Amino acid sequence: METIKIKYFTDKIEKLDYIDGKSDWIDLRAAEDIDMKAGEWRLIPLGVAMELPKGYEAHVVPRSSTFKNFGVIQTNHQGVIDCSYCGDNDQWYWPALAMRDTHISANDRICQFRIMENQPKIHFEEVEHLDGKDRGGFGSTGRN
Repeated sequence: METIKIKYFTDKIEKLDYIDGKSDWIDLRAAEDIDMKAGEWRLIPLGVAMELPKGYEAHVVPRSSTFKNFGVIQTNHQGVIDCSYCGDNDQWYWPALAMRDTHISANDRICQFRIMENQPKIHFEEVEHLDGKDRGGFGSTGRN
């Protein structure tokens, strides 16, 4: 089991907790009350900074209910926070675009993350033909 150092910037959010057996994604919460107008973009503070172990990164995505509940989308669609973003003031933020007027309260769960090992070093070998079976190209299930 890995140990990750975490710093909280506010007492308005619940402490992070890994819930074994439910999902390996961990919810993140808005650190303050946020009001946004339709079309407005904003970095929403998440109230935490972490010192990820060397060789790991965090993948941050919206929760499945975020758009339904708040009408916001994540502008980079998936955030990647690498282990170099580990200073005392490196608070995590969530880039949001409001599709409608909305209010997000401090402690509302708006996104989630998981810790992943960095991709191993790879080498690309150029070939004339691949050995796999053709499936019909992009987006195809292989059926006509």
